[in-house]
Amino acid sequence: MSVPAVPEFDGKAFVAQLSTAPGVYRMYAADGSLLYVGKAGALRRRVASYFSNTPKTARIQSMVAQIARMEVTVTRTEAEALLLENQLIKSLSPRYNVSLRDDKSYPYVLLTQEQWPRLAFHRGPRAVPGRYFGPYASAGAVRETMDLMFKLFRLRSCEDSVFRNRSRPCLQYQIGRCSAPCVALVEAADYAESVRRASLFLEGRSDELGEELAAAMEAASARLEFEEAARLRDLLATLRGLQARQYVDGHAANLDVLAVAMQGSAACVLLLAFRDGRNLGTRAFFPRTNGEDSAEEVLAAFVSQYYAEQPPPAEIVLDRAIPEADLIEVALAEAAGRKVVLKSSVRGERAGYLDLARRNAQMALATEVASRGAQQARSEGLRDLLGLGEVPSRIECFDISHTLGEATVASCVVFDPAGPVRNQYRRYNITGIDPGDDYAAMRQAIERRFRRALEAEAAGQAANAILPDVLLIDGGAGQLRQAREALADLGVEGVMLVGVSKGEQRRAGDETLVLADGREIRPGAASLALQFIQQVRDEAHRFAITGHRGRRQKARTTSRLEDIPGIGPRRRAALLRHFGGLAGLKTAGEEEIARVEGINAALAARIYATLHGLAAPDPG
Repeated sequence: MSVPAVPEFDGKAFVAQLSTAPGVYRMYAADGSLLYVGKAGALRRRVASYFSNTPKTARIQSMVAQIARMEVTVTRTEAEALLLENQLIKSLSPRYNVSLRDDKSYPYVLLTQEQWPRLAFHRGPRAVPGRYFGPYASAGAVRETMDLMFKLFRLRSCEDSVFRNRSRPCLQYQIGRCSAPCVALVEAADYAESVRRASLFLEGRSDELGEELAAAMEAASARLEFEEAARLRDLLATLRGLQARQYVDGHAANLDVLAVAMQGSAACVLLLAFRDGRNLGTRAFFPRTNGEDSAEEVLAAFVSQYYAEQPPPAEIVLDRAIPEADLIEVALAEAAGRKVVLKSSVRGERAGYLDLARRNAQMALATEVASRGAQQARSEGLRDLLGLGEVPSRIECFDISHTLGEATVASCVVFDPAGPVRNQYRRYNITGIDPGDDYAAMRQAIERRFRRALEAEAAGQAANAILPDVLLIDGGAGQLRQAREALADLGVEGVMLVGVSKGEQRRAGDETLVLADGREIRPGAASLALQFIQQVRDEAHRFAITGHRGRRQKARTTSRLEDIPGIGPRRRAALLRHFGGLAGLKTAGEEEIARVEGINAALAARIYATLHGLAAPDPG
């Protein structure tokens, strides 16, 4: 029986139906896979360019030849098209798009939203309510900024659990880096004013802040409040001294400098960032080019994707002109709510910074290419050692971490031939097992990970249904058996299981690899394959320990008083102050607890029962 041929896609007929509105277009192959996602200021004109008679690169010709169908989504503005394009590229990973791959989340300065806001370093999901300032090019730039903020505005840095339970000022107050709101040594209105001024500084409005401080200093002097005037004078002097070192070409710069370097299919985009004139450092990105050999196209894709998620500065300096620069400029300006300028022809100090970015991009790319070559050699060694037909495209490794059975956490890390894929790492808090039962913990983690994949496959969510080619288990035959049985119970096939057992002396290089069929392999320290396995295993171990420590610390620092109905911040502080801490409170009887101001007999009984694991009386 012959298979009917797939009709050739009529691009010109499809274009004739399109509007001139802005939007996003998607190209699909005959097997339903997504080939490409693009944005357009005018859909008809942009899509028509693919089917015109103008010369095209081999990559574009190959992509167009595979198109079986196309879809478009009309948006109201170019900015919406830019955002939608970025979301689709990240979530669907089209075959021909240049995609920004950044394994680490961006560091921010967080100013929390609460009665006494806290200034903190933040990386990861924005789950904590508050304002996020950044992103910064490096963690060092964040810490340098925060160090300055504590000196200038004396905001608190302590965690809430510490803040609520202090009875006297900490060392940060003694050295002039905190105003001690924890023990009411600063008025709420004064602290709120410091928070507002800190926000102005972080927003890059130092000139406005300086004028405000100068006016406040004069007003305090007129009121004969000379101590306050002196404090404001010192603050203003520090700010002016900082500004004196922060000018680029005579202006307080708010700009990013971007340069791209390419070597074969590898690319590096180097970002040099300035905010309010402060140099926030450099950061190297290594986007996946997916066959794109034009540096201009790679840089254009980077600008679109990076600034669709990160607030753009007023000025972006590029080391070359990029396609659709006008469209990207308009889209970024509309999304930011202010003017954003792309420049590729600059002079003076900007030209010097651009040259610095170019040289750093080339050096970073050379280092990355050498690293990729070594990584590829390790991947090929693993293929040969395990007798696989090809280099594994996805490797996962599980590890278990706990302290004498407390706060058990399982980690799952993911590697591909290029190295770690950190945005796909997962942790599992293990519950419902006997403390210290590593076998049960491993089985639970494996079941949870692969059951979720099967559920995603049933729901048609292909991106969440991906299975590894090789599954590494940190442990010997016992842990491997648990993983094998868990996969068998779920009906998962096609995953190669390998247990990584430490040698007798637990020395690196003495590991034994245990296969699912019972065979054991001892590759030796010189084996590239074992070096790769050690890299993956050590990363799983690090990720598990980090999660375990965080869970254990949270359990130990969270006061059990917080779970008792009727105990708010004021009563909790009164109890801890009266008994000198939680340990002293635990040794007290109900009558003694009831003597604390604001604590009646019924509440004292609930407190005593909670702290001693007894059935608490009904608060009603």
